[in-house]
Parts: sequence; structure tokens; C-alpha cells
Amino acid sequence: MAGPAAVRARRGRRGSRVGPDGIMYAKVLAIGEFRGLWLGGLLSRAGDQLARVALAVLAYERSGSAAVTTLVYAMTFVPALIGGPALGWLADRYPRREVTIACDVTRTVLIGFVALPGLPLPALCALVFASQLLDSPSRAARISLTPEVLPRELYQTGVAVHQLSDQVVTLLGFAGGGIVVALAGARTAILIDAVTFAAAASLTLATVRRRPAAAGKEPVSLLGGLRLVAGHRALRSLLGLAMLSGFHVIPEAIAVPYAASFGLGTAEAGLLMAALPVGNVIGVFVLSRFLSESRRMALMAPMAVAASVPLVVSAADPGYVPLLLLWTVCGMLTGYHVAANAEYVRIAPPESRGQAVGLASSGMVAAQGLGILAGGLLVEAAGPEHGLAIAGAAGLVAGVPVLLAWNRATR
Repeated sequence: MAGPAAVRARRGRRGSRVGPDGIMYAKVLAIGEFRGLWLGGLLSRAGDQLARVALAVLAYERSGSAAVTTLVYAMTFVPALIGGPALGWLADRYPRREVTIACDVTRTVLIGFVALPGLPLPALCALVFASQLLDSPSRAARISLTPEVLPRELYQTGVAVHQLSDQVVTLLGFAGGGIVVALAGARTAILIDAVTFAAAASLTLATVRRRPAAAGKEPVSLLGGLRLVAGHRALRSLLGLAMLSGFHVIPEAIAVPYAASFGLGTAEAGLLMAALPVGNVIGVFVLSRFLSESRRMALMAPMAVAASVPLVVSAADPGYVPLLLLWTVCGMLTGYHVAANAEYVRIAPPESRGQAVGLASSGMVAAQGLGILAGGLLVEAAGPEHGLAIAGAAGLVAGVPVLLAWNRATR
């Protein structure tokens, strides 16, 4: 297990190797194994976004109930809360390439059944839940494979490529999904989702070479990831930095009532919702393209704390356009995740990396879900401006101890 001294040593070596203009996306994408992992993940992500729209439409068509539609839609998110801790260990106990392929093939079949006409809604919910549950070990295996297929000096670039493409797919997915469903119908869109999983499995099979299981034949504990992270100061601090995103996603959840407070409509609310992911794309690109790895690591924790500042400034009621800019700045500062995610995966012991990644993924989903819920309650109680400012202040209060803990872990 890497201790603080080892973390400091690696940070120093990386800083001397990579200059501000040394991040080369073309070099990363030229590596066949990474390209296969990246495209496979991108296809799965795009298919998921398309399926979310299609499933909501299909559920409403069959039930006519907004409550049932919301339940089915929630089935695409809830499994991530339990899938990481419960199934992330599969990416350590079994060969990661095979875990990814098996999950994608199984999801192809499950989503294919969802498209069957006349399928009862309880069966549809169960199939969607099972499919999304398998996303956790598949994602853990892909993420854990990334440092194995990339040279050390290109690893953060690979993480940046993943993060940028994920945000772009998120931005385009709902709009594109709506168009596909409108033109081709919900069942066809769901079948397209199934095809994306089959294509992802084929890409992984064709491009990624087989490696032995990281954990060997030793039994793997379901709680292994929790014990690992809790006992490792650097991993614990990095997970804390990642979970600060629970404060930073709140603007997305309250964009509609915020726009309404200005007397604006859904188009303006949509722009507010897009401000965070657009800002994140800008932040990740700037960090990965123009700053050295050592500089990114130095800025990571301060950026995580500073991302809450634009939310506090919202209390000044600056107006719609300044607010749009403030939320974009918040999104830019959340670009720190590119460094935090990369360092977390890198310093996790290879034989337990899948468990650690699964725990972190579930932790972030839980933090964001709780943040969105708390943000909605704050806005209801105090109004958009003051509710968001209170959430931002809470983010600052929570962030400072995490920053100090990270500094202590790497001294």
C-alpha cells in the first residue's frame, strides 16, 4: 500500500516528466487498448442516456402515471448506490477484461427484453434495475484497467479524455435521445441501447489483451474497499474531495425555480442547467492541456473548496446573465476531478482497485443525490438565492477540513 512518502515521491517524478504543453490527446488515443476501453465506455454511456429518455416515454405510455414514470427513471440511477460496494470487487477477483465483456453482454440481453411489447411494468423495472446494477462492476473494471494500458506519463491525459467525453455525452444525450425517440419510437431507441452494449463488448474483446485477475485466488471481502479507503489517508482524503461534488451539483437541481424567480422560462432554465457541465468541460480541457501534472495536483484541493464560492456569491442576486457566468465558473473549478480521480485510481493497490473504485463511485452518487435533495429543501425554505448561498457556505465549511487532511496525507 502506498504511504504518504510514496505519494510525494510519485508526485515529484510526475512533475519533472510532464510539462505544461506535454498533454497529448493524440498519443493517448493512438494506444489501441485505451482506444477500445474509451470507445466501449462511450458507447455504453451514450446508450444509457438514450435509454433513460426512451424508458421514461415507454413507462408513461404504458401506465399514464407520472409517479410510475418517475419510478422507472429512478431505476436507472438507484443501482449505482449499491452496485459499487456490492459488486466492485468482481473487477479484482476476476480478469477485468472478462468482467467488462460479461457485463456488457448480459446488459445487451437484459435491455433487449425491455423492448418486448406488452412487458409488464414490474418486469420492466426489474430488468432496468439489473442492467444498471451491472454498470458498477463494468465501470470499475474499465477504470481499473486504464492505468494498466497507459504509460504513467499519459495516465492523467487518459482520465481527462474519459471525463471530457462523459460530459459531452451528458450534454448531448438528453437532446439527442429525445430526437431519436421522437423519430424512431421508444422501443427502437431501447434496442439501439442494447446494440451499444454489444458493440462495447466486441470492442473490448478485439482491442484489450487478457490479463490475470488482480486479486489472484484469494477470497475478496465485500467490505474490502471500505476498509482499504478508511485505512489509507490519501485515498480517504481524495474520496472526500470527490464527495464535495454533492454541493457543486445543487445548481442543476434548482435551475427551474431559479429561472422562474427571474420570470424566465424553460429555455433559460435549460441554459442554467447546462452551465455546470459546460464549465466542467472547459475546466478539464484547460487543466489537462495547459498545466503540468504537478501543477494540477497542487491546485486540486484548493479548486475543490473554491468551487463553492460562486454559489455563495449567488446571495447577492446578481441577475440572470451574471448567475449563468457564476455557475459556469463553478463548473470550471470542478475540473479538479480530473486530477483527483486519476490520483485515487493510481494509488489504490492494484489487487483492490476495483473495490476502491466501486466505493468511490457509489459515494459520489450518494453525495450528489443527498446534495440535490438538500438543495431542493433549502430553496423551498429560504428561496433560490439564499438557499443556494447556504449550500455554498456549507460546501466551504466541509471543504476546508478535507483540504487540510489532503495536505497532511501528502506532507
